[in-house]
Amino acid sequence: MFVLWAVYAYTVVNFEILPSYGDLTLQEKRLFMLQMSAYTFGLIALSCLAFLFLPIVRGSILLRPVDIPFEHATRYHVWLGNLTMFLLTLHGLFYMILWAIRGIIRSEIIEWKSDGGANLAGVICYVFGLLIWVTTLPPVRKRYFELFFYTHQLYVLFVIFLALHIGDTNFSKVFGGIFLFMLDRFLRFCQSRMTVNIVSMKSLPCGTVKLVLSKPGNLGYNALSFIFLRVREISWLQWHPFSVSSSPLDGKYHLSVLVKAFGDWTSMLSRKVSNITEDSQIELPLLTPGQIMASVEGPYGHESPYHLMYEKLVLVAGGSGISPFLAISSDILHRTKDKKTCVPRNVLLVWAVKRSNELSLFSSTGVESICSFFSDKLNIEVQMYVTRESEPSLEEGNIHKATSSPVFSIGGGISALVGTGNKIWVGCYVIISTIGFVISLTCMVVSVFIYGGFVVGLWHLWEKRTLAMEESQEDGVKTDMMQRNEVFTEKNLYQETLASSYAVRYGCRPDFKGMFPIFYGRR
Repeated sequence: MFVLWAVYAYTVVNFEILPSYGDLTLQEKRLFMLQMSAYTFGLIALSCLAFLFLPIVRGSILLRPVDIPFEHATRYHVWLGNLTMFLLTLHGLFYMILWAIRGIIRSEIIEWKSDGGANLAGVICYVFGLLIWVTTLPPVRKRYFELFFYTHQLYVLFVIFLALHIGDTNFSKVFGGIFLFMLDRFLRFCQSRMTVNIVSMKSLPCGTVKLVLSKPGNLGYNALSFIFLRVREISWLQWHPFSVSSSPLDGKYHLSVLVKAFGDWTSMLSRKVSNITEDSQIELPLLTPGQIMASVEGPYGHESPYHLMYEKLVLVAGGSGISPFLAISSDILHRTKDKKTCVPRNVLLVWAVKRSNELSLFSSTGVESICSFFSDKLNIEVQMYVTRESEPSLEEGNIHKATSSPVFSIGGGISALVGTGNKIWVGCYVIISTIGFVISLTCMVVSVFIYGGFVVGLWHLWEKRTLAMEESQEDGVKTDMMQRNEVFTEKNLYQETLASSYAVRYGCRPDFKGMFPIFYGRR
């Protein structure tokens, strides 16, 4: 609606100023309106560009107060990107038609003005934008995701040639959003340079890997959070998002994720972890430090645990999609056990898998071992479906064991620089960087590195001092957590436990019409 209103308003103004240009022929009036229309589309595109980068600022101080996680805001980035490219296409097309009519298309395209209005820079900028936009189309993005990802890094060149094309005055209109994005990107860069300890890892029968990552006690997250994970031994450039499968109440100094072997990257990780865990059970000496070097961005996601706001919860998952529901279930169970505020009293978990060996995902967290102790306070019903097997496997409970191992890697805990980190430090980082830019009037890249880097340095020192104060307690908690994990691994025959605790249905799918007739009966 804004774009439609802006086109209408600019067009009215263009018609109003037309008489001030004196006596023009009909052809000249048409060319004038064509030129002004092209300029209008460019101005409106700048308005969209001003907001284009805001939804993808992962640790945004604008989105966090209203509890909109960036993964939900990404849709607005997509919409704005499509709209921007449409307007830029009209902007360039109208100018091309105008220059073709006047017979000056070649000279205008190669024109380069030092004070803004460099047409060649605009053409180059549009080419980069078009490449980025083409790779975002669903068929291309789904089939060639890496091409989509790497092409998106051309945004740096897009912004540079945009600034050269429109000049300082017009670029100031889009400066705010780009500056906030650069601040966020610098924070993420600082966080991602740090190596994170892998406290333990487990290879499950279905090929899924469970990683337990070290984190500082002051880094908060909730059961709805997720992280971006990079393993240098697999790729230095690829970051993959994974929902946390642990509750903050599982341990103050660690969080866990489940990684299913699905694509090339996850399959390589699964094979690497399987080799390490098998070797660790055969060879008793300690593992070589740094066999797996992990880096983490986040945690991200909702800061408000809205799963604790309802008395009745219905959780529906398929395969590895159970990860966040394991975290939710564990969170509710721990809160009930510790007599903390917990609204949910009835929880229904419906989970469908293809093969019975995937049931080990449920046992990987130990949730099923404590569910039965709170039947008087909490009703948790778990319905499991194995869709591609008509009956339990003969090897059930005997062969499908998970292999696990502690890992002695070099590094520390997840940094609290971004994600759900300290809001006061984030606010100081943004404010001081902005003030530094305004006062010094330097390049915004320089202001982010100098003034923002100064705050990040202080933040990092504060974080190290806080961690040092908690070091003795941290070691005790980590040791206790690893011991409990080893004990659980030894006694875990997951399908025997599941068979005794919950009914597993084979060869069928969940009957949602039977479960919720009141919803399916409505028109």
